Amino acid sequence: MGAKNSDLDVLVVGLGRFGGAAALELRRLGHRVVAIEKDGFLAERFLGRISSIIHGDASDVEVIREAKASRYKIAIVGVGSSIEASVLASANLVDAGIPDIWAKAMSPEHARILDRIGVQHIVRPEADTGRRVAHLVGGKLQDYIEFDDGFAIVKMRPPAEAVGFTLEQSKLRSKYGVTIVGVKAPGQDFTYAVPTTKVSAHDTLIVSGPTELLERLAARP
Repeated sequence: MGAKNSDLDVLVVGLGRFGGAAALELRRLGHRVVAIEKDGFLAERFLGRISSIIHGDASDVEVIREAKASRYKIAIVGVGSSIEASVLASANLVDAGIPDIWAKAMSPEHARILDRIGVQHIVRPEADTGRRVAHLVGGKLQDYIEFDDGFAIVKMRPPAEAVGFTLEQSKLRSKYGVTIVGVKAPGQDFTYAVPTTKVSAHDTLIVSGPTELLERLAARP
């Protein structure tokens, strides 16, 4: 997604909660958003709120052709009412040659099918949110973003062993195998971390690394 906002056209299939939220946010960010929605009432709700709406069923290959889907570089499939409809719509977009497709999956089996037909990015909102909440419940982590390869970035309070010391002195990286990306002091701007950065009890740390190593650091008092 290296293009400028005004240069980016996005095709969104399905304007339910997931697809609708993505479409509105993309439009707010300045992108041109065209949506395909088969529910006439739902399509009407988005009139004037995104660039254009095509009333049709994306599981029908003719609808995809009429939408000239092949000219898009990015598409989002937000269909959540039917796995069959989601898979057919996604397959039609893959066949249209769209190089960057994001699709919502409702189950692990659904995700596997989407992966096999060539969808590049598979999102499982409920599972992803559930894992994130589980990491935040303990109170040590303030935010948590996990990637597919077991890597994560977290926002957290500093462990006691780092308070009052520079990052070089506390040796968090060598002890835990994670990287302190930055430090945010209350009322001050975010700063990238360097070995001489001194950590106080009220600071917020941005830390990256393998999920299991971040969990080990977060378990420290």
